[in-house]
Amino acid sequence: MKAMADREFDVIVIGAGPAGEVAAGRLVERGSKRVALIEQELVGGECSFYACMPSKALLRPQELLREAQRVPGIRVQDGLDAEAVLERRDEVIHNLDDAAQLPWLKERGIELIRGHGRLAGERRVEVDGDTLLARDAIIVAVGSGASMPPIPGLKEVGAWSNRELTTTREIPRRLVIIGGGVVGVEMAQAWRSLGSEVTVVEGLHRLVAREEPFVCEQIAETFAELGIAVHVGEQASAVAREGDEVVVTLQSGVEARADRVLVAVGRRPHTGDLGLETVGLQAGRSIEVDERMRVPGHDGLYAVGDVNGRALLTHMGKYQARLAVDDILGRPVELRLDGLRSPRVVFTDPQVAAVGHTAASAEEAGISTRVIDVETSGTAGASFVGRNAPGKTRFVVDQERDVLVGATFMGAEVCDFVQAATIAVVGEVPLSLLAHAVAPFPTRSELWLKFTEEYGL
Repeated sequence: MKAMADREFDVIVIGAGPAGEVAAGRLVERGSKRVALIEQELVGGECSFYACMPSKALLRPQELLREAQRVPGIRVQDGLDAEAVLERRDEVIHNLDDAAQLPWLKERGIELIRGHGRLAGERRVEVDGDTLLARDAIIVAVGSGASMPPIPGLKEVGAWSNRELTTTREIPRRLVIIGGGVVGVEMAQAWRSLGSEVTVVEGLHRLVAREEPFVCEQIAETFAELGIAVHVGEQASAVAREGDEVVVTLQSGVEARADRVLVAVGRRPHTGDLGLETVGLQAGRSIEVDERMRVPGHDGLYAVGDVNGRALLTHMGKYQARLAVDDILGRPVELRLDGLRSPRVVFTDPQVAAVGHTAASAEEAGISTRVIDVETSGTAGASFVGRNAPGKTRFVVDQERDVLVGATFMGAEVCDFVQAATIAVVGEVPLSLLAHAVAPFPTRSELWLKFTEEYGL
């Protein structure tokens, strides 16, 4: 058998999260490439085991419960069984065992190499001291981890990141969440539904601040109804343990007391020990890429997913992986949607689903916009799904071109609404044509009819 140092592959993929898996699979299926996939933890990555999947398993029961409470004729008495919710979460993440992920790789002939992969020069990768060579390319897909801000005392109290919170069997009696972005608000609602007293601390002046203002206002109203305490425009200045309590002191002097503290203030790329210095790049930073996911100045080096910092969303990492592979296979295609304009969902109840520009970002981009607002529950279909649920839908139109450049849906179970809007935005579908895409009655999709009618079509 050849020594590891003598082994060559067409492409080496570092990181077996969703982006890395898509890259490896597409290389084999579309290009018949010999691929090595390197992973030091679990195949499936952060999303499968510590983020997207477990968090949605925690959120779905309370979402269904709230929807059932809106429907006349359904008797809702006992509420949630917290233990059963946690058991189902454990099923979804396979009890942190990635064995179910492996047959897919084996069927495609993708060679999984367990270990820590580091760049070791152009088209060279070290895995725990052994060297692999890449004939065509290396794709870096190592993802990101939770950022821990330099708050005095935070490290000493054993603050949790998303990893600990989404996998714990403990239901804290009191939970303080530092950060009111997507992770912060989703986990606030999930753990409140399981019985925790929750406090959210956000340094900016509103929750999920990158979305439309009405989104932030409605989430704050919902949290008030649920008894979730919210402090916006407040930074945590210190964290300390007093006996069995953790005390989070805000800049204003207000104290929030808890059994556990979750930090959800953002992500950092896993590039601190990736060997970037061996190819002239700086460790600890996102890897800059062009529109085809190529690292400028480095032939055959690509970076996809969170590690390039362009759009920290699982589906965007998978999209970027397809672009990188197509470039390697000689079929280059440049991306059409990126960054803050990417399709995105906040799985609170009410849900938030958005794509493209907000009204503010469109104005900042110099687009001559017209904004159309309609009530999400203002259709006949909403008599049956999301009955009387709060929420608004906003369409942002480029008036000069008569095309949709952004849409935000807020309401009960609107996550799948955003795909139609994404098609309209990416395809730059003329509104005169979009008006002929008839929505069936009685469905909530008649939001599109209300939009085009309001626009004058």
